[in-house]
Amino acid sequence: MAVKGVEIAPANGKLGILLVGLGAVSTTFVAGVEAVRKGTAKPFGSLTQMGTIRLGKRTDNRSPLIKDFVPLANLDDVVFGAWDIFSDSAYEAALHAGVLEKALVEDLREQLDSLKPMSAVFSHNYVKRLNGTNIKEGKNKMELAEQLMADMANFKEEKGCDRLVIVWAASTEIFLEPSEIHQTVEAFEKAMYDNDERIAPSMIYAYAAIKAGVPFANGAPNLTVDIPALLQLAEQNGVPICGKDFKTGQTLMKTIIAPGLKARMLGLDGWYSTNILGNRDGEVLDDPENFKTKEESKLSVLETILQPDVHPDLYGNFSHVVRINYYPPRGDNKEGWDAIDIFGWLGYKMQIKVDFLCRDSILAAPLVLDLALFMDLAQRAGMKGIQEWLSFYFKAPQTADGLYPEHDIFIQLKKLKNTLRYLMDEELITHLGLEYYEE
Repeated sequence: MAVKGVEIAPANGKLGILLVGLGAVSTTFVAGVEAVRKGTAKPFGSLTQMGTIRLGKRTDNRSPLIKDFVPLANLDDVVFGAWDIFSDSAYEAALHAGVLEKALVEDLREQLDSLKPMSAVFSHNYVKRLNGTNIKEGKNKMELAEQLMADMANFKEEKGCDRLVIVWAASTEIFLEPSEIHQTVEAFEKAMYDNDERIAPSMIYAYAAIKAGVPFANGAPNLTVDIPALLQLAEQNGVPICGKDFKTGQTLMKTIIAPGLKARMLGLDGWYSTNILGNRDGEVLDDPENFKTKEESKLSVLETILQPDVHPDLYGNFSHVVRINYYPPRGDNKEGWDAIDIFGWLGYKMQIKVDFLCRDSILAAPLVLDLALFMDLAQRAGMKGIQEWLSFYFKAPQTADGLYPEHDIFIQLKKLKNTLRYLMDEELITHLGLEYYEE
């Protein structure tokens, strides 16, 4: 098992998956893994558990499961921990979230009740719509980070874990622009001691994780690890990081439909998107400052896929509008409407209408699992810094400075699978196909 001569450490022992936020996404994820371990459910939606990977030529008929091809942690070796601003156990939080049927939650009560969150780092300024009581206190933000590192060490010892990964599955923070304090590790650490308001709670978690040598995946559109200081620190400490913003409902549809339009050179006049959502995420995003963070993430997708600079006649002047409306009766059952105005041969107008009645946490939960397992693999393979090959899972994938992100979901999947082939010293697949027709 080698990365061109570099050994991949085996996935021995227990893997602790620490979740920031024990709300709808996290409880759905934990309950799902527990149900799969019990044999009462299958891990639908998880590439690591159900996906296959083609090796060699099509005629070789070699398509093993990904989990049988690369050395991933086994689900039986996974242990869960969490931080949350509310003290509810995973059982209580799952009932409150209302995503899963009560009978399923009750069937898993013993496992879910045993998961009680550690006190969280929280700033009301960053998420104004929420108020919690299970919150850490410290004289400055560096002290809060040290408390988080102590939590990690204690959890690892108490649960007998060999390795940890952290996944941010908490709320979207208010929009934040990078500033001078985010440019270097030294400036960032000074700002932590100074209690600078521009250090968001998610950055404190990310800093603590990287300092502790723990891979960190950001499932929200927050700036978090997407700043020079934490990128430098991740490189220095040899820690994999990735983000940002789980690609679940409406944006998932965009990254499937837009590549098809571009592939056929069909033009776009406009794409109007609106959502109704009634869970805690919807409540938080009802605040304009938090919505702006999400909007930035959602709006970037189409321009990157369609490349209006390259195809000005087709995509040089399209209108892209995104709205999110908090509508409590729907709970976690989000509805995303898309009105897409396109044109084809001779400029004739056409329309596409999409009404995606999805379940946000059901789509996000398997992403949490895949990211945790792949990030653990990355660290055991000696990979560090931004893991662009995991762009498949994000609305706004992180990339190296000066490099545009790849949003086309089909290219993202090729990138991911070719990375796995590369890690295992298998031939990369180009899909050229000429070899089958040469004499």
